[in-house]
Amino acid sequence: MKTRVTSRGTQLWAPAGAGVWSSPTVDLARRRVYVATGNGYTEPADPASDAVIAYDLDTGARVWVQQVMALDHYVRDCPGVYRPNVPVDTKSETCPDDLGPDFDFGNAPILRPLPNGRAVIVIGQKSGHAWGLDPDNKGAIVWSRQLGLGWENGGGGMMWGSAADGRLAYFPVTRPDARLGMAAVGLGSGEIAWRATPPEGASAPVAVMPGVVFLGASTGTVHAYATATGRSIWSFDTNRTFETVNKVEAKGGGINASGPIVAGGMVFVTSGYSDLGGGNRGNVLLAFAAK
Repeated sequence: MKTRVTSRGTQLWAPAGAGVWSSPTVDLARRRVYVATGNGYTEPADPASDAVIAYDLDTGARVWVQQVMALDHYVRDCPGVYRPNVPVDTKSETCPDDLGPDFDFGNAPILRPLPNGRAVIVIGQKSGHAWGLDPDNKGAIVWSRQLGLGWENGGGGMMWGSAADGRLAYFPVTRPDARLGMAAVGLGSGEIAWRATPPEGASAPVAVMPGVVFLGASTGTVHAYATATGRSIWSFDTNRTFETVNKVEAKGGGINASGPIVAGGMVFVTSGYSDLGGGNRGNVLLAFAAK
């Protein structure tokens, strides 16, 4: 639909859809693809923004939409946006009048079976809210749980990927607060099983293997916790200089947008992310093996 006209005579239109900045999830049993969407960029925001959408795997037809937050129209460089060290002097005519909180999804949907034979989609939101959705009932909300304070406050939401095993879902909550830290919740109920609170907070996506869950901090530390109890069992500071296998000196730094990867009995970590979270810039890939 047409909205306003700028001073240059440009007709603005809305809604303009929503961004997608996480991987889709394929459900072969139901022949579905699940996609989590970001915020809207125009005012009003699209009704499929800040949502999980199911598409038919064979035709691409939209099957259902479960929106968890409406009217989240947000543009990163508009006045009022939480963005340190980036001055904004004037308001663009394309900025929303009512800037949304930027509480969209950076997580990918995680599909897991439940003991009762049903299934659940678990996903974390930048508002600090975790959701359990029913893939067999048009994404109906099975449970929801507030685990953090929300990204609008400068941290505390689920910015990047979460993880799940056969019993629990693991959500990284970015703010280092006694009430927060990474949270493990029951897949079927959303009840909190335990929390782990690393001193630097938890920014990067989570990775899980049998018995151990890994996450990285923006300061560069990799943490490992026991999945049964949340007990800290290992940590490693990557924020330093390394001599690499190809004899080129490399520097570790922040860990944020990409987290630990578990494959072939190894844990792989990239270190050196610096755009968000204040980590140091670096350029190293680290591989860890069990002793």
